[in-house]
Order: sequence, then C-alpha cells, then structure tokens
Amino acid sequence: MSLVVLPIIIPILGAGATLVVSRSVRLQRSVGFLVLLATLGASIALLVEVEANGIATIDLGGWPAPIGITLVADLAATMFLVISMAVILLVHVYSIGQRCDLDGPAIFHPVYLVLAAGVGMSFLTGDFFNLFVAFEVMLLASYVLITLGAGRERVRAGMTYVVINLLASTMLLAAVGLVYGATGTVNMADLVTKFEALPESSRIGFGVLLLAVFAIKSAIFPFFFWLPDSYPTAPISVTAVFAGLLTKVGIYTMIRTTTILDLDEVQPLLLAAAGVTMVIGVIGAVAQADIKRILSFHIISQVGYMLMGLAIYTVAGLAGAVLYVVHQIPVKTALFLVGGLVEETTGTAALHRLGGLIRRAPVIAALFAIPALGVAGLPPFSGFLAKLSVVQAGLAAEEYAVVAASLFASLLTLFSMSKIWVGVFWGEPDEPTPVLADPDGGTLRPPRLMVWATVGMCALTLIVPVFGMQVYDLSERAAVQLLDRAGYAEAVLP
Repeated sequence: MSLVVLPIIIPILGAGATLVVSRSVRLQRSVGFLVLLATLGASIALLVEVEANGIATIDLGGWPAPIGITLVADLAATMFLVISMAVILLVHVYSIGQRCDLDGPAIFHPVYLVLAAGVGMSFLTGDFFNLFVAFEVMLLASYVLITLGAGRERVRAGMTYVVINLLASTMLLAAVGLVYGATGTVNMADLVTKFEALPESSRIGFGVLLLAVFAIKSAIFPFFFWLPDSYPTAPISVTAVFAGLLTKVGIYTMIRTTTILDLDEVQPLLLAAAGVTMVIGVIGAVAQADIKRILSFHIISQVGYMLMGLAIYTVAGLAGAVLYVVHQIPVKTALFLVGGLVEETTGTAALHRLGGLIRRAPVIAALFAIPALGVAGLPPFSGFLAKLSVVQAGLAAEEYAVVAASLFASLLTLFSMSKIWVGVFWGEPDEPTPVLADPDGGTLRPPRLMVWATVGMCALTLIVPVFGMQVYDLSERAAVQLLDRAGYAEAVLP
C-alpha cells in the first residue's frame, strides 16, 4: 500500500478499534496512543520518501486523475503533516493525564482519532471537493470535542464556532460548485491549466471566494471574531490542539489555493489583511486579563505572519510562511498546555488571581518561558528564525508597510508575554487564589502525564532553533515546489 494513504487510513481504523474496546478506558487510551504513534511514523516515512523522490501520489480505487480521488504528498504537505501528528500525539498523552475521556469514555478517543484523520486528509487531498470533505470530517469531530461534557454556558459559546464553520463550509461547497461549473473539474492539478483559460474577472472572483472561505477558517481579519470566545471555553487539551492546528490547516489551504490557481492578482489584498491581522490580534491580546484569552488573540496575530509570507509570493516569502507554520504549530500548542498546568495547579487562569507561581512551581515557569520566548521571536528560539525569514522576504520585495506592521506586532507580542510572566509567576495575586494546596497541606501538582507531555511539546519547539538551517532549506525547497505548478500537474496527471 502507498505511504500516502496511511496517515488517513490508520487513524480511521484506529477510531473503529477504540469503539470496539469502549468498555475499557485504559484499553482505549492504549489503542489511541499506539494508533497515533503509528500515524506519526507513517507521516515521517512519507516525508522521507517525498524528500528523496519528489511528489508522491495515489489514485484511490484505481481511477486515474482527474476523474477519481487523488491523494498528493509534496514537501509542504508532508512537513505540516509530520509536525501536526507529533502535536496530536503529545496532546493525546496530555488529555489522558487530564482525564478528558472520563466525560465520555466511549466518545473522546474515537472522535479524537477522526480529527487526526481529517487533518491528514486536509493536507494530502488533491482536489477541492475532497478538501471540503476533509474539512467536514475534521470539523464534525471538533464540534463534538468542543462540547463534550459541557454545561449550558460552554455549549452556548461552542455554538458560535459551529455556526461560523457551517457558514464557511456552505460557502466552500458553493465555491467548489462554481469552479466545477466553469472548468469541468475540481482536481487541483487539472485546474493548473483549465483555470487559466477563464476570463480574468471570473478567475479573481472564484479565487477571492475560495480565499474568503479559508480566511474564515484561519481567523484572518475581518473574520476572526468567532475564535476568542470559542476556544477558551473548551477543555485545555481540546483548546490546545485546536489552537495549534485548525487555523494552520486553513492557512495551508490558502497557500495551496493561491499557488495552484496562481492568484497573484489578489496579493495586495492579502498583504493588507496580513498587516491588519497581526496588529489587531496582538492589540486584542494586550487588552485581555485571562491566560487563555490572551493566547487566543495571539493565534489571530500569528496567523498574520504566515499570511504575510504567502502574500509576498516569492520563494523567500513562501519559505518563510512554511517555516512559520512549522514553528507555530508546536509553540502555540505548548503555550496552551502550560496554561492548562497553571489552571490545574491554581484553579484559575485569571491574571489578577495569580502570582508567585515561580516559587511554588518553577518547572511550569521554565516550560512557559521556552514557547513564550519563541512566539515573541527572540533569538535563539524558533520564532526568531521564522520572523526573520518573513521580514527579510518583505524587505527584499520592498513591502515596507507590512514589515513595519510585523515589527510593531512583535514588540506588542513581547509585551503581552511579559504580562503573563509577571502576572502568573511574579508578585502576589490581587485576590485569593481558589486552590493553592492539596488536602494534606502540600502544594498541588498537576498529573505527571500532563507535565511530561508539555515537556515533550516544548522540546518539539526546539527543533527549529537546533536544526535551523536544515529546516529552512527544507522550507525553501517546499516553496520552490509550491510555485512549480507545471511540476505538480505533471506528477499528478498521467
């Protein structure tokens, strides 16, 4: 069997297996962990194959492209796939420590594995209709996870997420239908030539509609309003995997759509959206007084940097965007996992009820510092190389306004990370902290699995600074491959 299909089929079969053993929570946990470990192994093997031999494809059911369903793996897709599956695996371990599956032992693990399959399918699909299907698989799982074991307040907050994403999915299906009606195909490789034959107004119209859909899913200005109220209400394990992955999948689809359809006409619009998204997101973060809400607004701001790299639309810009996604997925997830440790230790995420945690929990303070310095972009952490790459691309392209916006947003990001550091780890709380000690009088400690999973996630964020040149070289080659539309079409079509 081709490696391309394994990151999708393994978690789907694993979801079925966890349902079979649903009477045993321990068995479900073990099966889920082994399935995700196997999925990560298959993803790494696929990246190695693509890096060595070029784009890999498979026509499901033996139906050749563009008629049948084709899965396509190139460097960008497999890089995102590997880092995503590593994050999904570590968050699964964290969720076991947090005992998320006790709210619904027969539900959590199968749904979580379906989410993993949807993420893999989103990266590997070779046509727009099955991209819609992948989004629905992923989002249906996320609908369940965000409301699992929830009370009325959390369900109400989750409804915003559900309604907005249903609207985006409806728009995506309509856009796919319009593209098929105009070109007779939804296969991405086939659209490389057929989309060019359309009148310029039609090309721009279809492109803007598709990008608007993906902008909603990526929480790009002005479509970001749903995210800050939806993510903080879910269990921290769910919030962490959503924060790390879902908006990045949206960015990946924007990169894929823009390069496949060669939408260079919309680059000024994307540049403006990138600059405003960076600044508005970080200003929203500065104004918050709760850890999860600060980090939720940072998701929005950091998406702007990825969009900036895409909007510059050069090899350097796209390489920066790819590297930024690889950096952001584990960094953002790690920050939310640390936020969960803080809440598990103290019983609150409100800054005015926290303080002095560096004395009671120095390990948590160290675990926060690593991804916080990364997201702020200070050397030698991962965010420095990622931000430097997109800023250099912007300067080379003489896009000085968006570069200035990115530097301003970086300063405010550092300020907001300092705000969490001072509020949580230094000083004293303005109000009594709800939980400071266990019944025996000792300091409360989060479960070890949660701590070790967070340690693993922080270690994952160090891949970029430790192997910086190798990762950037891979990102640059991925960017060259993304811009080589003819090479993509040749690899997919007979």
